Amino acid sequence: MGSQEIAYLVVAPLWRARSLSTLRCINFFVDLAQRRLRGCRRRTVLMWPYYPELLTRAVPRYTSFPTAAEFRQGVGEDEQRDALAAVDAPVSLYVHIPFCSELCWYCGCNTGTVGKGVRLATYLSALEQEIDCVAQRLPKGATVKRIAFGGGSPNAISPIAFVRLLDKMTTTFQSGKPQISVEIDPRHFSEEWGETMGRAGVSHVSLGVQTFSGRIQRSIGRVQPFDQVARAVNSLRRVGVSSLNFDLMYGLPAQQSDDLNDSLQRTIALGADRIALFGYAHVPHLIPRQRRISSENLPDQAMRFAMAGQGYVQLTAVGYTPVGFDHFALPHDPLAVAAQNGTLQRNFQGFTDDQSAILIGLGASAISLFPSVIVQNEKNPGRYRMRLSQGRLVGEGGVRRSTSDCARGAAISDILCNRPTSIAHWLDSDLRVQLGPFIERNLIHLTGDVLKPSVATRPYARTIAALLDPYRAETPQRFSSAI
Repeated sequence: MGSQEIAYLVVAPLWRARSLSTLRCINFFVDLAQRRLRGCRRRTVLMWPYYPELLTRAVPRYTSFPTAAEFRQGVGEDEQRDALAAVDAPVSLYVHIPFCSELCWYCGCNTGTVGKGVRLATYLSALEQEIDCVAQRLPKGATVKRIAFGGGSPNAISPIAFVRLLDKMTTTFQSGKPQISVEIDPRHFSEEWGETMGRAGVSHVSLGVQTFSGRIQRSIGRVQPFDQVARAVNSLRRVGVSSLNFDLMYGLPAQQSDDLNDSLQRTIALGADRIALFGYAHVPHLIPRQRRISSENLPDQAMRFAMAGQGYVQLTAVGYTPVGFDHFALPHDPLAVAAQNGTLQRNFQGFTDDQSAILIGLGASAISLFPSVIVQNEKNPGRYRMRLSQGRLVGEGGVRRSTSDCARGAAISDILCNRPTSIAHWLDSDLRVQLGPFIERNLIHLTGDVLKPSVATRPYARTIAALLDPYRAETPQRFSSAI
């Protein structure tokens, strides 16, 4: 570090720790932060204090506002058609491939196994029909700047099918040369897939890793040796993929600080440009496959907080820029640049540098975000195919966005992106009381009607954002831990 730089210590106070494992985890990243401080002329220690009483509420991840919990029938095809016709700015596309070669027990995505080849073929045929259906309803001149493939696992389909699908999109939509990103499952990645991505001009790839611990991998139904991931990384770099993201998790069954340390070290060594460090959301009442994961050996809230802090210290210590609460990027990466210059955005793909206000989802269960409405596609693959065979749009559920919703959504996005925001429209006596515990503990500052984040805001951001969400009292059972 340069002599003028400031080191950050992220720590839950030791007297709040309730177990030996938590103490070990906290001690680990305290030691790490102290090592980082050595050699710094300015030794400023900024802390993430642990206040468990402020993290008890289950809250959304706020990838949209209103959230998916507010989606209702009565919003669908008509609203989708009108919103498409009103598009007057560049758009981004998200393509949902709801298939995996094998299902992981922890996953909450809308996905199923590939099964018989005919099932996949009929889905892809319907997806091409939807591309035509949507493109026909967009105004002439509407351009596509980004295309993201997610799932499921997009590499559950064949490389040939991927090329055909991408070809269909770039020739049907007015797209020029869009940025193309793809999520992959390293367990089913091949050299052929790497070569295909290179020829297709894919620039961004996200790898589902979660953990490199074989013991934990077995407990969540996702076994993938380090060499598998390393081969995928080498293949992708060789064909010119410029940005690699690793999805990692904390809060997994029996996970300890050493496990997380090892996964982070290996990820850093593989040269990840971006890292998403998510807290595992254990909601078996909503996701039946999670019932295979015992809740008895899951880390408690204090341990989860400690692991999040460990990740923050470990990644910032080697130069990653924190993005929101749980994302990190190397300083040259556009995501880090957006976080630094105040243009960071939040949508269904998480934190993003994408500045488009319109995200069009394609595929069963995909979600489209427009300024005036959020629309989700039909989830059932059979009904999805039937609607498209009739030449109809497949919107089936969603929520209209009022002017107030849009304003609240912008403020919530500011809070999650760690930047100041005006809350003048909602700053009544009740909200002041609710914000009080966070202000008293210096987790946020309120200057007039402007809510300003502090260094300690990040782990509390979702909880603070929920105070601006008038829908939350209605559906508390839908969400997971705030940390």
